[in-house]
Amino acid sequence: MSINRDEILGALSRLTLPGGDDIVSRDMVRALQIDGASVRFVIEAADPTEARKMEGVRMAAENIVKALPGVETVSVVLTAHGPAPKAPEPPSLKIGRHPAPQAGPAKVAGVDRIIAIGSGKGGVGKSTVSSNLAVALAREGRRVGLLDADIYGPSQPRMMGVSKRPASPDGKTIIPLQAHGVTMMSIGLMMDPDKAIVWRGPMLMGALQQMLGQVLWGDLDVLIVDLPPGTGDVQLTLCQKTQLTGAVVVSTPQDVALLDARKALDMFSTLNTPILGLVENMSTFVCPSCGTETQIFGHGGVAAEAQKIGVPFLGALPIDLDTRLAGDAGTPIAAGDGPMSDAYRQLARRFIAGGMA
Repeated sequence: MSINRDEILGALSRLTLPGGDDIVSRDMVRALQIDGASVRFVIEAADPTEARKMEGVRMAAENIVKALPGVETVSVVLTAHGPAPKAPEPPSLKIGRHPAPQAGPAKVAGVDRIIAIGSGKGGVGKSTVSSNLAVALAREGRRVGLLDADIYGPSQPRMMGVSKRPASPDGKTIIPLQAHGVTMMSIGLMMDPDKAIVWRGPMLMGALQQMLGQVLWGDLDVLIVDLPPGTGDVQLTLCQKTQLTGAVVVSTPQDVALLDARKALDMFSTLNTPILGLVENMSTFVCPSCGTETQIFGHGGVAAEAQKIGVPFLGALPIDLDTRLAGDAGTPIAAGDGPMSDAYRQLARRFIAGGMA
């Protein structure tokens, strides 16, 4: 008798924690893998202090799953995401100051790889790809951060379902938020969501520098940076002041979008930032009523462009109503199950296999 993911999560949801909730509702079960009769997963606590108190929970979870029909061996790892919390208080630091002097490209403390997700124009789904890729990588067991660097139009708080203002223990450093297994930060969490950000270039650059250098990211395998569209000050600052692993460009298949995507590719090349690959978003549409497949924006244009310029084509993602609804609801489609979740899972595995994450 084979076991499936829903049966395991259903059993684990009966493991009650102090306070009345459970490790499933608190999104603490990560990297669940089923290999025949063997089950492996991670219980991820919020910080090391909490993790030290949860060995009994880990053992209980292992016993619960081992008792399920069809399960022979169980491996449960207890880990913590990020540093132990300090006494939180509302941050007094001002976001949007002028940048501090910096000699050259710098690393971000604790972060192994940094990937910029860019596009030549808006409306191609770059932020949707960024959030879902981050969640998919986290589900594959990677320690993932997501930085919303779209200063004028921050959308990741809505897409990731977070609205709490980040805390600061000392008025200088910022504790990021957690959502769907991802450590995330956005300027949208620090500003009035109904107010426009009217800043010149130096303030944009200073804000980006703060979100990279003053946020306590913890130990991450990869930090995904969701860039604003175009080729402006934020992109220039990131590429010149941060040691990037490389950039991924997202585009829709039609010629008009590819015209702008080529500008983004040229910008990264000019700034000596490696191009890790291209992603074709909104590649095809399958009617949920009749099953007819339609290429609304064309199909294959990004793959052809990748072949033409000699960079990897990382994958094609369909246009899908459920993806939009999930993003608006604050739970990225990659956090669940289904065809679109599988598509992002395959994309995440390409990043891992290619050494990018």
